[in-house]
Amino acid sequence: MSRKGDQRREAIVAAAARLFWERGFSATSIADIAGDAEVPQGNMFYYFRTKADLAKAVADVFVEGTQSLVTEAEAASPDPRERIRFLLRRLAQSNRSRVDNGCPISAAVRDFRKSVPEASVRAGQSFELLVSFIARELQKTGPRPSIAMARARAVVIEWQGGIALAHAFNDMTVLAESLRRAERSLQIGS
Repeated sequence: MSRKGDQRREAIVAAAARLFWERGFSATSIADIAGDAEVPQGNMFYYFRTKADLAKAVADVFVEGTQSLVTEAEAASPDPRERIRFLLRRLAQSNRSRVDNGCPISAAVRDFRKSVPEASVRAGQSFELLVSFIARELQKTGPRPSIAMARARAVVIEWQGGIALAHAFNDMTVLAESLRRAERSLQIGS
């Protein structure tokens, strides 16, 4: 695909991700995505044959973005505690959009489940990457693997619960508090 074709494809996937997040998968049409991406609707078929193909591409973007975040965190410091802090700070950078629209990854997992189950599973791998990274880093600080895994899951649960409640209340403070609790629960704050 040409550079222009790659740019169009990326614009289509970005538009699909945004619209699926804001409106939901079933409420978003190919025409909506084409319009948002500024691509003629008739050209959409050249990039994605079906809406399901778009869902898979969006799920891939989520996983790739999460993997990039984990890679950044791994390079942030030699100290596992600092790497986890870095990850939590980076997650906090998206607080405003999460308060406005909820979590795009959770929405994809939920919305894709019935019509595009493989995209749902793929999107869920983003959470697996986060949990695995946190558990690995925690293990380096002493806890045995089962304890580290349980604590890592608790962090992601706290973050996701914070997103849900902050979205419901339209209150960014709820999510900020949630991330502070997550950090304290890992005993990495000091």
